[in-house]
Amino acid sequence: MQTESVIATDGGALPHLHTTIRLDRPLDLQLTLGMLWRGRRDHTMLVSRGEICRATRTPMGSATERLRSNGDSLDVEAWGAGAQWCIEHAPTLIGERDSNADFHPRHPLLAELHRRMPGLRIPRTEAVLEAMLPLIIEQKVAGPEARDAYGQLVDAFGEAAPGPLGLRLIPVAALLARTPYWAMHRFGIERRRAETISAAAVLSKRVEETVAMPLGDARRRLLAVPGVGPWTAAEVALVALGDADAVSLGDYHNPHVVSWALAGEARGDDQRMLELLEPYRGQRGRVIRLLNAAGIGAPRFGPRMRLRNIAAN
Repeated sequence: MQTESVIATDGGALPHLHTTIRLDRPLDLQLTLGMLWRGRRDHTMLVSRGEICRATRTPMGSATERLRSNGDSLDVEAWGAGAQWCIEHAPTLIGERDSNADFHPRHPLLAELHRRMPGLRIPRTEAVLEAMLPLIIEQKVAGPEARDAYGQLVDAFGEAAPGPLGLRLIPVAALLARTPYWAMHRFGIERRRAETISAAAVLSKRVEETVAMPLGDARRRLLAVPGVGPWTAAEVALVALGDADAVSLGDYHNPHVVSWALAGEARGDDQRMLELLEPYRGQRGRVIRLLNAAGIGAPRFGPRMRLRNIAAN
């Protein structure tokens, strides 16, 4: 990997930086970073084929970055106080530190998916609260409901991101920490999840420290946040810490997907999922990412989870 950087400013006020990263292995931007996007109501990101734009809060300040894939290179632009941080950490974000050298899938389906999607990497955003916020909102509720709630929360309490792309930043931790639980009812977020958001925000400095910790210690630190369980901690570790072995216990779909894909069993539980994933220890999160990216799903039985509207109650 090589980088070439150019530094500019917009009228001498807003930092605007550019770099080109020369890639030495495949990268599919959409497969790698598209998982961070929470749908059309999520104004923290813009996603299109070959281009990802995201607003983020870095240790150096807020920033907007635009990543464009050009075959064997990646163009990165960044605006704002955190622009330099984004430029320096772009290789980490896109999974340059992610190694699949030890991943040798024996199952025919996994081997075929691995061959077909060589550009799928495990990202590492290094923005832990940013990853945790939408995941807390997704706890135990249907996806459309959670995505709508997250979009409303960011629109109401977030702020405009730097740069010309019109994106929004997630709310600052201090604001989330002091927001009463009942103020989130209008977004469809009940007291339990609202208080978990507040707890994560209060502990945001401790949470962000997990970026520099060994993964085992980082997971334990995440689990110490009141209201954060194994599912949320694993999902955060996957995207914020680049944990290729993250397995989300308690997930509504993944045990069935893994059981169906790897054993032909239409239903499975966490224990069965772990049994089937054991040969891939160290890369278990990558296995799940491949299956989900391929759109593999177990046969459906019974009704889907019903959407709720607590704001109307």
